[in-house]
Amino acid sequence: MANHSTQTGSPSALRTFFVSGMGTALEFYDFVIYGIAAALVFPQVFFPDLDPLTATLVAFGAFGVGFFARPLGGAVFGHLGDKKGRQKALVITLLLMGLSTLLIGCLPSYDSIGIAAPILLVLLRLVQGFAAGGEWGGAALFGIESAPTGKRGLWGSFTSMGIGIGGILGSLAFALVSLAYDDNLADFAWRIPFWLGGVLVLVGLYARMQKACSQPLQHSEQVRIPLLEALRSRPREMLLCSGIAFGYVTIAYIGSTFFLAYATQIGYGSTEALLFDIALSVAIVFSAPLFASFSDRIGRRRVMIFGTAIMAAGFFVFFPLVGLHQLPISCAAYLMIGIFMGATQGPIPAFLAEQFPQAVRYSGMSTAYQIGAALGGGTASSIATAILITNDGDPFGVALYGSAALAIVAMCSWLLRETAHLSLTELDHPVCAVAPCTQD
Repeated sequence: MANHSTQTGSPSALRTFFVSGMGTALEFYDFVIYGIAAALVFPQVFFPDLDPLTATLVAFGAFGVGFFARPLGGAVFGHLGDKKGRQKALVITLLLMGLSTLLIGCLPSYDSIGIAAPILLVLLRLVQGFAAGGEWGGAALFGIESAPTGKRGLWGSFTSMGIGIGGILGSLAFALVSLAYDDNLADFAWRIPFWLGGVLVLVGLYARMQKACSQPLQHSEQVRIPLLEALRSRPREMLLCSGIAFGYVTIAYIGSTFFLAYATQIGYGSTEALLFDIALSVAIVFSAPLFASFSDRIGRRRVMIFGTAIMAAGFFVFFPLVGLHQLPISCAAYLMIGIFMGATQGPIPAFLAEQFPQAVRYSGMSTAYQIGAALGGGTASSIATAILITNDGDPFGVALYGSAALAIVAMCSWLLRETAHLSLTELDHPVCAVAPCTQD
């Protein structure tokens, strides 16, 4: 049985990063700018008849709708990736995300076409979510299955780095537009980052259509429906991986979209809030591969549990620091949260992928992750905002909510097997135990 971690002709680290990390960055850029727009301008553009905080809550609800298309995307593209190869799935997800992003930038406002405007917005969010459901797992697997021995965590974290880079690009685009068109942001200028995102996707598409990003699959012909086989042979892993995704994506979207809206609610300008978001994303780009590399050495579970502990403590420090209304201190608080988020985000791709054998890996990993992401990320910003409203603006309840989500990540990580030092052949072996495997 061949092991991709040692096969000759594997892509270089730079090539792998460009396909896996930068492709995800361009796709996540599209996702991020929607979250930023939901926090800053969509309440006025699509829900103008509501008071500002309620309109923000509704805009986050529309943002969350896209998450519920993610499990379907994970299942569909996971099946395609397991049966026909990773490349086809990665190209289609990027095309869908780019087209839907471009069309969101062209949508008329509520004042122009009434209720049809938010309906069309939600429909396009569903397309974005469907595409995102297949993107993350496929991009992560390209890095993990290409990695040299002992570096699956690091190479898998290229996707995590891409998420941070996408956050930087999205926040930077909105920050520049906000600076240039501060008085016109909600009228017209918010559309520019969406149009730019539709064009930038072509860069990632070029990388993913190259032959070098196509990897051969082995044994996939033995499994007719990979997702059903993953559910049959790895039900415990499916459940625990969904739990990790639920907890992590919950705090990830509290730490991005909600924190952005929170900063503007307590008096920071939209440009300052976007600078905070850039600081958080920069920290993730550097901390995710660092902690992923640690997980290659000392194990995934140790790093994951450590990451949840420092992140939970960070929530209770973050809000008082930002509440001081001192720009340098607030930037430092966002950097701190980004570093702590990287401690869990870095090892997650490899940790989840290693729970499944190759023949069902894309389907099992993507579907499990996206179910958790739908339940966690799809509701995180709305729940955090509702907690803030209920507590008259006191963020202590939000910190408790985030800590509870992190406790779920820690518990599920502890219950999963440690996989960092197993070869890909050893990870595939349990499938051989339930169905005879043809050796190459």
